[in-house]
Amino acid sequence: MATGFLHPGAMGASLAAACSGERLWSGDGRSPVTRDRAEAAGLIDVGSLDALVRRSDVIVSVCPPASAVTVADSVAALEFGGIYVDVNAISPATARAIGERFARFVDGGVVGPPAKARGTTRLYLSGADSPQIAELWTNSAVETRLVDGDVGAASAVKVCFAAWTKGTAALLLAIRALARAEGVEPALLAEWATSLPELAGQSERAAANNAAKAWRFAGELDASAASCTAHDLPGGFGRAASTIYERLARFRDMPDVPLDAVLAALTASP
Repeated sequence: MATGFLHPGAMGASLAAACSGERLWSGDGRSPVTRDRAEAAGLIDVGSLDALVRRSDVIVSVCPPASAVTVADSVAALEFGGIYVDVNAISPATARAIGERFARFVDGGVVGPPAKARGTTRLYLSGADSPQIAELWTNSAVETRLVDGDVGAASAVKVCFAAWTKGTAALLLAIRALARAEGVEPALLAEWATSLPELAGQSERAAANNAAKAWRFAGELDASAASCTAHDLPGGFGRAASTIYERLARFRDMPDVPLDAVLAALTASP
């Protein structure tokens, strides 16, 4: 079975490296950095998207959430007849809408970092063809988990998980930025040390771990907001967290962003 991977970033390349069978990608127009990453993952460059569609039995989409629909449309326009797998951090409603474009579709969601070692990365899958897709990562660094329910169920798991992990990180950063802006950060840190001693370290890790990836996280929290409002739940939590990450987009792919720079970016005028 040949599996095509669309736009392999760090996560997509790690999924490709762990996948069994022939692994393909379309390198046309991609950057040297992406090309090097794809080659390191063992992907075979077939050139055009049209060639990838013709040669693949399965196509896996791993891209920023805002691009998921556009990427799916480009594949559907070429009348892809295999199994399309969307593992992007999108809302369940968006997953279902994308699924309508294909005769065979599997909804997915990744929890954890790029897969480099067992026990760190889980790929949630839902839809009729999920068991067949799960077999592509048997005995690999990627643990697959099938979710009961139809298309959209796997995306729902991802949205709920990200709403907590990325949402609370954004809230902590906003709180610390507010305390600094009001001149009471030392007092807040002293109170945290007394009553909630884990929060200071969590806020520092939120800055260090999330600033470089914030440009991607904004879309995930937008999906969280949309998912909440679809069920008459308040979407303001997700929208606020998305705004926090949008303000940190300037740090894209920058390692070791200091906390001071992150807090300054949050309170500066957009």
